[in-house]
Amino acid sequence: MQDLVKLEEKYTRPSVDFLEDLAKIDGDFMFLGIAGKMGPSMAKLLMDGLNELGLDRKVFGVSRFSDPFSKSKLEDIGIECIACDLLDDEALQQLPEVKNVIYLAGFKFGASGKEDFTWAMNTYLPGRVAEKFKKSRIVALSSGNVLPFVSVTSSGVDETITPEPIGEYAQSTLGRERIFTYFSKKNDTPILLYRLNYAVDFRYGVIREIAKQVYAGETIDLTSNNVNVIWQHDANEIAIRSLLYTESPAKVLNVTGPEILSIKWLAEKLGQGLGKEPKFKNDPEPTALLNNAATCFKLFGYPKVSVLEIIEITVQWILNNGDEFGKDTHFQERKGKF
Repeated sequence: MQDLVKLEEKYTRPSVDFLEDLAKIDGDFMFLGIAGKMGPSMAKLLMDGLNELGLDRKVFGVSRFSDPFSKSKLEDIGIECIACDLLDDEALQQLPEVKNVIYLAGFKFGASGKEDFTWAMNTYLPGRVAEKFKKSRIVALSSGNVLPFVSVTSSGVDETITPEPIGEYAQSTLGRERIFTYFSKKNDTPILLYRLNYAVDFRYGVIREIAKQVYAGETIDLTSNNVNVIWQHDANEIAIRSLLYTESPAKVLNVTGPEILSIKWLAEKLGQGLGKEPKFKNDPEPTALLNNAATCFKLFGYPKVSVLEIIEITVQWILNNGDEFGKDTHFQERKGKF
């Protein structure tokens, strides 16, 4: 267990580039929807950075906090937690004003069958948030799911390509982008729409899912055989640093790693580390949901953690019985059913 603690500390330290940019961001911070998959680690990164720089800023974390333990963990690192149902407009309006907002709220898994709630969270709520925080900078997390499927021999989809979302989750997520853009123009609010796919971490993500299948001897479906990934800590740094690049009208930024990866190749590399021979089924489709993040690399440089390092980290975590979130990404979904 001590080895895993050291491993996590090594790969979640604030980088020099992050600290340089954080020093340029004035004002207090608020994470809306902090209790999800990325929120706690992003908030810890921010607190670590502020402490290292000796900056005294307030950092608020807003969520329903249905799990009291998640709230206490955030409070232990210095986050001022506020329990709030963001769809309760009266409660939303009572939130303190801050200069910097990172919008993490949204609904994906379970969207099928709860389409009304999906649209309320993903499209209606952003408008209320944009009006409430019209004097703030806002980085709003979006998703590569809004993009069209493209040939696996292409370089992926950049920010100039018209979205073609499949299914109500992706459609409502594009709605989030459109609503934030409308209010960015209306109120001259600087906003950045952060299109991410897919963040991977010690406890969840595409590479961990493949590794678990290899380790368990399960047959891996190659129908969707190509994917982009980025180490979550790198994605977290980019999200916070993006506060320096918010614009009005809202700026769109694709965020992912530089490679178009093969699931088969990943499984084989993971199998070498895990001492298992992967098994496969089905032939690959010629298209995939692929994100081109060249603009992101121009602004922030390439991710600090490479794919081969991520594979090594994942192997160590699994072989040492590291914990997990137990939430699949459904990255192989091609019909938009989440």
